[in-house]
Amino acid sequence: MKATVTLRRMHRIQTPLGGLTLAATDQGLFGAWFDQQSHRPGMEDWVMAPDDPLLQRAAHQVGEYFAGARKAFDLPLDLSRGTLFQQQVWRSLVQVPYGTTTSYALLAAQLGRPRAVRAVGAAIGRNPMCVILPCHRVLGADGSLTGYAGGLDRKRKLLALESGAPVG
Repeated sequence: MKATVTLRRMHRIQTPLGGLTLAATDQGLFGAWFDQQSHRPGMEDWVMAPDDPLLQRAAHQVGEYFAGARKAFDLPLDLSRGTLFQQQVWRSLVQVPYGTTTSYALLAAQLGRPRAVRAVGAAIGRNPMCVILPCHRVLGADGSLTGYAGGLDRKRKLLALESGAPVG
């Protein structure tokens, strides 16, 4: 008898900023959410799979990131949870270099939608992969720390990490 393949798997890890749930489907990494993060989906029917190769790889890369040894992630992503516009916004986040920031308005302009600043902000707020898709690098037009589904304190600490400060 063949074993059934679990399509929806997850693994919990600890980071210097608290617990992080990683989730994967057969298409790729599906999510990375801090504990108490806003817009986190229900995962009651997901299976804990700490030995899953993709989740192990993601956990290793997240660990390297927090150790200051990784500036970009190399993981297959499953962004199917979002609309086409959200997916476009989420993919644009990886273009913001490590240690730098951008604004919602600049991202909207780069996407060819300069009047869609609020829509870009809403899509970023629903980013399913904190840290991996670095929405923490997006600031208000005046450089202020605006919204972060994982909490502004975490956003502040992620930006500090990327500027060379210790996190924890």
